[in-house]
Amino acid sequence: MNPFVFVLVCIGGGVGAGLRFMADGAIKERVATSIPVGTVAINVSGCLLLGLLTGFAVGHASTIAVLGTGVMGGYTTFSTASFETVRLIQEGRRGPALWTGLGTLFGGVAAALLGLWLGLGL
Repeated sequence: MNPFVFVLVCIGGGVGAGLRFMADGAIKERVATSIPVGTVAINVSGCLLLGLLTGFAVGHASTIAVLGTGVMGGYTTFSTASFETVRLIQEGRRGPALWTGLGTLFGGVAAALLGLWLGLGL
């Protein structure tokens, strides 16, 4: 592992987390719902971007490490999506929990596939 790439991955993770914080706040300001739409949107968009990057940057391991593992790893948040789904279940809100959990899972996989397909085509 290249120490310089390691530092860039760490910085990228911070940048991604900052972007997630801003995006989630902007979504919460515009969408009035008790469903965690921001988390789902962030995770699905992050999967799309990671797929696009992975397809586009084939053979560029350092680029994928910094932008994929670092920035997109900081931007997306599986743990928050899982926690929010469990919280909704605990509150007896099974419909929103199902939408959040399955929307994150299937939406994320579909977005990653689309991104990869587009990235490989560029």
